[in-house]
Order: sequence, then structure tokens, then C-alpha cells
Amino acid sequence: MVRNVKVLILGSGVIGVTSAYYLARAGHEVTVVDRQPEPALETSFANAGEVSPGYSSPWAGPGVPVKAIKWLLMKHGPLVIRPKVDPVMWVWLLKMLRNCTSARYAVNKSRMIPIAEYSRDCLRALRQDIGIQYDERSKGTLQLFRYQAQLDGTAEDIAVLKQYGVPYEVLNREGCIAAEPALASVKEKFVGGLRLPEDETGDCHMFTQALAKEAEKLGVRFMFNMSIDGIVTDASRVTGVATGGGLLRADAYVVALGSWSSRLVAPLGISLPVFPVKGYSITVPIKDASGAPESTVMDESYKVAITRLGNRIRVGGTAEISGYSDKLYAARRATLDHSVSDLFPRGGDLSKATFWSGLRPMTPDGPPVIGATRYANLHLNTGHGTLGWTMSCGSGQVLADMLSGKKPAIDTSDLTVNRYAHRFG
Repeated sequence: MVRNVKVLILGSGVIGVTSAYYLARAGHEVTVVDRQPEPALETSFANAGEVSPGYSSPWAGPGVPVKAIKWLLMKHGPLVIRPKVDPVMWVWLLKMLRNCTSARYAVNKSRMIPIAEYSRDCLRALRQDIGIQYDERSKGTLQLFRYQAQLDGTAEDIAVLKQYGVPYEVLNREGCIAAEPALASVKEKFVGGLRLPEDETGDCHMFTQALAKEAEKLGVRFMFNMSIDGIVTDASRVTGVATGGGLLRADAYVVALGSWSSRLVAPLGISLPVFPVKGYSITVPIKDASGAPESTVMDESYKVAITRLGNRIRVGGTAEISGYSDKLYAARRATLDHSVSDLFPRGGDLSKATFWSGLRPMTPDGPPVIGATRYANLHLNTGHGTLGWTMSCGSGQVLADMLSGKKPAIDTSDLTVNRYAHRFG
């Protein structure tokens, strides 16, 4: 595709905004449409705050079906399934189960690591280029193990980290405290940890809003409070997008609507297995900085991430499969409250915490969906699951390269929707 084309992006979350920024920087005329009044008000609003290439792994893996049964029975379990009469949900779950083999896990992870690491590098370059600030910290991630069996079971994870050259540290109790001094007051509650020093943290909402302003400086037009009603096509191309403001036309179109992407493209005959998996978070004001985390601590027992964001603590977790519901359940907050108060009892004021949920756009195999479709001018950038923040800048840059007729810096051939034409989709 030649330079200086007119591009219409559907969605203003972190994926849509990074796509807009990199496309505009490449010289394209970009418009972004969203139903919300400003950027990053849905899934990008209050996620766990991690930029964690080292933890870029598929949820579908060997042993997960057995673990899932255990998680469903735990009081503070990380998995919740609320069954619905929805064939899309059950087909998606079956596809995920089919990916729970060692062979498929290896393939899927090999597709996730490159885009995640490339994205981290793009984010660092972006900070260098424009000085964007978003309560960022570059102090790594500590996966904290409460039990010796968890620590003993890290061999497979470490083998994968070695395979991809990801720096890591296996820490005993004292090593964990050296990385996160506030844990000294609860040292009897854990035995050790696995630290990834190259991981970063930051406020995704703050980042996305700041980058949207930078995009506007490059000429990007944002159309907010605008419903997206459907995509209009002829036999081989998109001819426009029906919106609350009328039919919008462009040369190229990008769907970056997270969990709603699959619903929008389904009438076009595009089978996109992206389904919402709800996550929850609380944001807690810090009352004692010496009792708060320095970076991110992953509480392995409850699969809860506890992250320092400026003068706040973001606590995120839970995988709830309940369709498109955004209902807040008190039991999910209880799990988050328990984890942070157990490990950082002096850090935050839970009485002033805000409670939130967002719908992560998950694929059944793990990697996102980036690139072309059967329609020559329709492109996807969606399905990033829990790693939208981690993979956002790389995904935006890759998409900009594709639409500019350039070869991306990493191999993206296995990230398109075409991979679902194969047996294991």
C-alpha cells in the first residue's frame, strides 16, 4: 500500500490509539471513531499496569484443565465461569481446550514473545522520542511464591525464559525482600520468587490519553460519542462504516474494538474467535509508601498482580468468563482486597479504593490478531487478551508498517486471522 492513505480506525483504546499514532507518524491521514467520550475508557482504563514481555504466555497450556477445576473450587480462585446459553462462548472454550497441549503451547508462545518484546522496545523508543509520562517504572516484576511446591515447579517456566533469552532471577525469601522491601513485614507468608528485571509498569489509561494528544499533533482526528453500527462492503473491499454520524469512508480500515471486534466482522463472513474474559481491579491510594510495592508483585497463589502506579496501588486479577457482562461482583473484590492486604498491609487505604472491571479480548490460542483479512482494505488489531498494554506499541508499529507497504521488523505471518483456518484454531 502506498503512503499517505486515508485510514479509519474503529476503537480508541490503547491498541486503537497506538495504531493511530504510528500510522500518522508514517504519513497517513488518520481518523479514530469511538462510542466513548474520550480515549481509553473501557478495557484500557484500569488494567493491572504491567508491561510484561516475560509473562507473555498463552492461558491455554498443558495442565490448565486440571488446574481450572481446582481454581473454580477455591474461595479466592482466579477463575470464574458463569454459564450462559451462548454457543459462541462454548465454542470458544472448546477451542481453548484444544490448545491445551505442550505442542500447541510452544507454538503459541513462540508467536507471542516476539511481538511482546518488540513492543517493549517500541515503548522505550517512544519515551525517548517524545518524553511521554504515565507513572512509568522500570523495576521488573516479581512472581511471589507462597509455597515451596510453587517454587520447585518453576523449571518449565525457566526453560522457556532461557529459550527466548529473557533475563530472570530465582530468589529466596531474602532476595524477594531486597527487590521489594515492604515484604519484610510479611516474610513468613512466602518462600521465594522469580523476578523478571526487564519488565516495566505504568498507567495504561494515562499513557493512552497522553499519546492521543501526541497523535492529534500529527493530524489524527478523533470522533467521540459516535456509535459504530456496521461495516459496508462490496465483493472484495470495504466501502464504508455506518456510524451514528452517517457513513464514513476511507482508503483503509482498522478494527481495534477489543472484545467487540468479532461481533462487528461476523456479518462479513470473518470468523474471528475473540471473546471477552472479564478482569477486575481495585485502585488504592497509598497511605504508607514504605509499605507499598516498588513495582509489580504477582501473587502466584491467587494470580493477582499488585502494582505501584505513582501514589496509587493497582491490584488486578480474575479471569471471569461471563460473556459481555460488566457487572461488578463483591466476591471478586474480596479476592483483590485479600491479596494486597495480606502482602502489603500498611501500603494502601482500602476504604478509599475504587473497584472496576474490564473485558479482555481473548483469543483461544493466546496470540493477538494483527493484519489483513479477506477484504483487501480491512485490517485487524485485536485479541491481545491480558497483554494489550504490553503489546500495544509493537502492534501499532507493525500495523503501520503493513499499511505503508513495509516489511515489519518482526515476523507477523502467524498473527493474522488466517491462522484459524487451520485445525487448532
